[in-house]
Amino acid sequence: MNAPKMILATSLGTSYGMLTDAWRSPGVDPKNFTSTDAQVRIAQSAERGGFAFLFVPDFAAVQGGEERAGLNMTMDPMLALAAVARETSRIGMVATGSTTFQEPYNLARQFKALDVMSHGRVGWNAVTTSSPAVAANYGQPVAERSARYRRANETVQIVQALWGSWEADAWIGDQATGRYFDPEKVRPIDLQGEFVASRGPLPIPPSEQGQPVIFTAGGPSPHLLSLAGRYASGFIAEVWTIEEARAQRQMVRESARQAGRDPDEIKYFVGIMTTVASTVREGLDRRLAVTGEPSPQRVVGLGQMLGLRLGPDRVNDRLSDEELARAYAAPIDPRSEVALRVARQGWTIRDILAHGVIDFHPTVVGPGALVADHMQEWFEAEAADGFWVIPDLAEAGIDDFVDNVVPILRQRGIYPDGYSGETLRDHLGVPAQYGRDPRLA
Repeated sequence: MNAPKMILATSLGTSYGMLTDAWRSPGVDPKNFTSTDAQVRIAQSAERGGFAFLFVPDFAAVQGGEERAGLNMTMDPMLALAAVARETSRIGMVATGSTTFQEPYNLARQFKALDVMSHGRVGWNAVTTSSPAVAANYGQPVAERSARYRRANETVQIVQALWGSWEADAWIGDQATGRYFDPEKVRPIDLQGEFVASRGPLPIPPSEQGQPVIFTAGGPSPHLLSLAGRYASGFIAEVWTIEEARAQRQMVRESARQAGRDPDEIKYFVGIMTTVASTVREGLDRRLAVTGEPSPQRVVGLGQMLGLRLGPDRVNDRLSDEELARAYAAPIDPRSEVALRVARQGWTIRDILAHGVIDFHPTVVGPGALVADHMQEWFEAEAADGFWVIPDLAEAGIDDFVDNVVPILRQRGIYPDGYSGETLRDHLGVPAQYGRDPRLA
C-alpha cells in the first residue's frame, strides 16, 4: 500500500496577500481587489505546483479598519471562481457559502452549475454565520447557535438531495427521437424542514465527479464536529501546535466514524502562513518593510502571551536572560508556545513579532527547506492530511512557494509529482457521491 501524500491548498482572497498593508507593498497593484486576472494568475501558479484546490473564504460585510487595511475578501466567491475555472484545467475550487442566510435551492444551483462548468472541480465550504454585521445586511437577527446548526443540517441535506434530483443518466439529448431527458429520472425532492424547504428538482445534470465536495471550517465545537462528521470530505482548521492539531484531527475523524462513515473520507487541513526567502533575516526584513513598526498593542499582547510586562519602548530589545527565565507560554493562547520558542532564539521584540507569532496561523519565515521541515513534521506526526498555504504577498508569495518549497516536498517523497486525476474528489482521494449519502438517516 502506498504511503499517503500531503495535500496542498491555497487561499484566493483579494490578490494582495495576508500581511498587514499588503495592498500597499511595492509590486502589488492596489486595484487587484477587482482584478479577476490577478486571481487567475494566482490560481495558475498554484496549479503549476500541483495544489489540490483554492480555498475562498467569505465575509458578507465591510469590517472595521478596512478603510486603511484594505478589504480582505473577494467581491464574490462564485464569480471569482467562474473566471478561474475558464483559465485552469486541474486545480479544485472550494468556495464558502452560508447556510444561515442563503436558501438551499440557490446554493445547490450555483455550486452544481460551477461544478459542471469546471468538469468536476468544485467544493462547498458550508458554514453558519453569527456576525451581527452580516446579519444586518440580510435584515435578520443573529440566530442562536443551536438554531443555526439545525438549519445548517437541513440545508446540507436539501442541497445534496437537489444535486441528485436529476439522476446521473437522466440526460439523453437524442436529436433523432426528440428525447431530451427522461422525465422518470428528474423528480421533485419535496423536503420540508423546520427552517428551509425545497420542492425541486434541480435542472442540472451531474459533473465528472457527480456533485461538489462538501467542506467545513472552524474550531472543534460539538455542533461543527457533528456537521463535519456527517457530510464533509474536508475540514479546514485553525490550530497552532502539533498536539492541538493531532487531537482535533482525531475528533474530526471520530465524528465521521460515529456518523457511520470511514474516517479516511474526511481530510483535515491546517493553515500555514509563509514568507519564503534566502535567509530568515531577509524574510523578516521583507515582512517589516510591508507591515512597518509593530503597534504598541501587539507589543503589549506579546508580553501577555509570555507572562511579561512589555511596552512599545522595548521594541528594539531582546529579552534578557532573567526575562526568559521567567517567561512562560500563557495557557489560554496556543500561540504562546510558538512565541516563547521564537523568543528563546534571541530575536528582538520587533523580530519576534515579524515571525508572525500573533498571526492567524503558524508562520514560517526563511528558506524553502525551513518551510518544508515544518510541513513534514506536522504531516508525519499525523497532525494534518494537508495544508492551507497562505503567502505573505499573494502573487509573489505563491510563486516563491511553488518554486522553492514544492520541489523539496517532492524530493522527500511526501508530496505527489503531479495530478493523478481530473476532479477535486480525485485530488482528495475521497469516494464518489451523488445525492444524499444513503448511510445517513
